Formats: sequence, C-alpha cells, structure tokens
Amino acid sequence: MDLSALQHLLALAPGRRVACVGDLMVDRFVYGDVSRVSAEAPVPVLARSRELVMLGASGNVARNVAALGGEVSLVGLVGGDAEGHEALRLVGAEAGVEGYLVTDSGRPTTLKTRFVAGGQQMLRVDLEAARAVTGDVEQRLVRTIRAAAKGAGAILLSDYGKGVVTDAVIAVCREAAAQSGGRLVVDSKARSFARYGAVDMIKPNAAELGNATDLPTDTDAQIETALARALELWEAKAILVTRASKGISLAIRGEPVRHFPTTPREVFDASGAGDTTLAALGLALAAGASIEDAIAFAQLASGVAVGKAGTATVSPDELVEAALSAHMAPAEAKVATTQRMLDEVARWRAKNLKVGFTNGCFDILHKGHVAYLAQARAWCDRLIVGLNSDESVRLLKGEGRPVNDLESRALVLAGLRSVDLVVPFGEETPVKLIEAAQPDVLVKGSDYAESEVVGGDLVKSWGGEVKLAPIVEGYSTTAAISKMSAGKVSGKASA
Repeated sequence: MDLSALQHLLALAPGRRVACVGDLMVDRFVYGDVSRVSAEAPVPVLARSRELVMLGASGNVARNVAALGGEVSLVGLVGGDAEGHEALRLVGAEAGVEGYLVTDSGRPTTLKTRFVAGGQQMLRVDLEAARAVTGDVEQRLVRTIRAAAKGAGAILLSDYGKGVVTDAVIAVCREAAAQSGGRLVVDSKARSFARYGAVDMIKPNAAELGNATDLPTDTDAQIETALARALELWEAKAILVTRASKGISLAIRGEPVRHFPTTPREVFDASGAGDTTLAALGLALAAGASIEDAIAFAQLASGVAVGKAGTATVSPDELVEAALSAHMAPAEAKVATTQRMLDEVARWRAKNLKVGFTNGCFDILHKGHVAYLAQARAWCDRLIVGLNSDESVRLLKGEGRPVNDLESRALVLAGLRSVDLVVPFGEETPVKLIEAAQPDVLVKGSDYAESEVVGGDLVKSWGGEVKLAPIVEGYSTTAAISKMSAGKVSGKASA
C-alpha cells in the first residue's frame, strides 16, 4: 500500500463505527526464564519475571479497531467470576472501546494463560465452557447487539466456538448490518461455515478452508479449487483466505479468484494476528475503502502485529513507518513518523547536537530548494524537514497540486545530504511537529518576516532562534509548473 493511499485511509478512520461481536477472552502471558528442570518431574521450571493481561479474541479485534482510530462497540459474554471482573476492567481501560458485555453467572469467563520463555511459548492453559448460550442469556445478547450495532459501518463476528455465536446471534447480526448498511464479516473456527448464511464475507485461514472443504490449500491453484467448492457450500457473498507468508486470496461470487501477495516479515509472535487482520479489514470497509485497499491495509497491519509480543495492537504511526520501509532503500529511511522523530531527536540531544527544523510542500524540487536546505543545515547539526501531505498541499495550493505525491516528494528530499529527517504532516501548519521536536533553530525563507514564521514564538520561548534563509531568485515551483505548461502548449501548436 503506497503512503498516500495509507494516509488517506487513516484520515477517514476516525469516527467510523465498527461493532465487534462474538467470543470474548482474557489473554494472560506469563514471561520468565528457564534454567533448570524440576526435581519433582521432568518438566522445566519457569522463573516468572513479568505478566501481561489483555483482551483476546473479539476483545482483541476491538482493541485493534480503536488503536487504528475507529470507534468500536464490543459485545461479548463474561462469567460472574474474577476473570469476568478482569475483562470488565480491561474493556473500561481501553480508550475508544465501548463495552456492551453480558454476564452469565453460570459459566466461566474464557481465559487463556500462556507461559513464555526465551521468546517461545512453552505451555497454554485454557479455562472455558464451550457450550452454546440459551434462554435469557441469549436473548440479552440479541438485544444488546441491536443496540451496539446501530450506525456501524462494519460488524465483525468472531466465532471461536465458545458458545456466544448462536443462530439467533448470527441472525441479528445480519439484520443489524442490513439496517445500518454496514458489512458483516465473519471470522470463524467452525468446521462448517454454511450456518452463517448470506453474510458479506467469511475470513478463514488456509487450514480452516481446507478443513471445511476437505481439499488441499497449499498452492494458488489448490486455493482456487477450494474456494470454488466453498462458494458452492456456503451462501457468503465473498470469501477471503489468509495464507500467512503466502498472502491473501479473495473469491467474490461471480468473479475470478484474486491473489494478494504479502511482503515477508520477521515473525516474533503470531498470537492475535488474525484479529488484527479482521480489525483493519473491517475498519477500512467501514471507511468506504475499496476491497483492494482494505486488503492492503489489513496485510500491512498484520505484518506489524506479528513483530510484537502477545496479542498486540497496531498504531497508525507504526503503519506509516511500515509502509515507508516497504518502499524505501536503507539510505532513504530518513523519512519518519512523528514518534520516530522524537526518538531521533532524543538521541541527537544526548550527543549535544543542535537540532534545526524547516517545512514546506517541496512539490517540484529545484535549485532554490537545494540551496535553501543547504543553508538551513549549515545553521544546525541535524535538520528536520516537515513535509505537507498531499491533502494539506491541495488545501494550500489548490486543485492540481501537488504535482508529485507525498511518497515521491519525501524520497527526493531524503536523498539530499543536507536533510537528516523528513516528517510528513497532514495539518495546515507544522506547529504540532514544532512543539513535539522543540528545535533549537527554526528556518524559513527570507520572503517571510520573522514575525510571520509559524512556530517562531514557540521556539523562542524555549531559548531557540528563528533564521531566515535567502531565496535564490528565479526559481519556484509555480514558475516550473508554468514553464512546463507553456512547453506543452507550444508542443501542441508546433505539432
């Protein structure tokens, strides 16, 4: 997914509502070191060092939707036990997650405890009751789903086989999706997917597709055969198959199967990667993205998630960083997110280096830009360039601008020796970046008065200075565009 498309999608995500329904779990990770075997039995002894507790299954889907900027309502079931109280606490602590939890005092809250040493999972202990909910509990779930799914652009149904996803729950999810105009996407561990009916999409992994169709699913050709069979067996409008390092395959009824390869990534922990994929896919669809962009968004998010420990969430900044690194050579890694800028600035200050900052659109890089940036760099030890996003340039310069997209402009700037870091921003001014970086020197062109420089008063307030770099006469992006347009007109006339 290119940077411009990613930033456009991330800009659309805030305020988009997603309902996450299904089996809710508490995931506990116990970390430690193993250096000996027990004298009581031939088993390793884990010297516990720390413990992490977080929401899993549908709870992890909701966490990821919220982390990516969406508004999410979470419908799930907990028991009247300590783990249920823990789940309620975790939901309440998650920013952006609105909890709609139903309590069933007759069953335990699903708990998965994993013991990890040396980066490897040694043992998992499950506490659960996998029987279907019935009676009053089921009716309370149905009523809760109706309330929680109002206005949702996507309903994500996570069926881990723990009993929450009954026929009545599936029916009300279909009904709610139809009423809100949202997409209903099912992620299930079931042996058969027929009972979900005409949902918008079912998202099995390759192994689950193979189990459900009794067909091999190793190669593209085998996947295509299995998907054709699945569309005969199920009423779903589309089936999306996640295939780990082999990418994603998509079958839409009446269309050829399409395959979406993925960029290979180092896998640290695959726990919850499917939840991240579902969350990103659902949020993108709720934001009105095409299926192609939604899949690319989901692949990018899951690729980041598998590089983390536990059932981790993924932030927009991490997605931008991943998108940049996927398209850049090592020398071009100077293009950074705000968070990475802060990390770099901290390292520079630890070395007593003077930090400079300037900003602009830098649409068509010309001699004047190069001279300006060289002068800015001469006034500091490290220079940060704040770069307007495509939408920000369009607001400032009008339709038809920028001529070059954000990724192209960032890469060209990153290739200059005078530039140490390029940080894109979407606001009209770079004041937030300036506040975050707290540069020692703020540089702007001499066509500005010092009093007109955005952020100048801020920089002076912490003891910094504002510098005005001379402008090279006869060079500007506007002039370059006019010259190119005149050339096109002249070319047409001579033709």
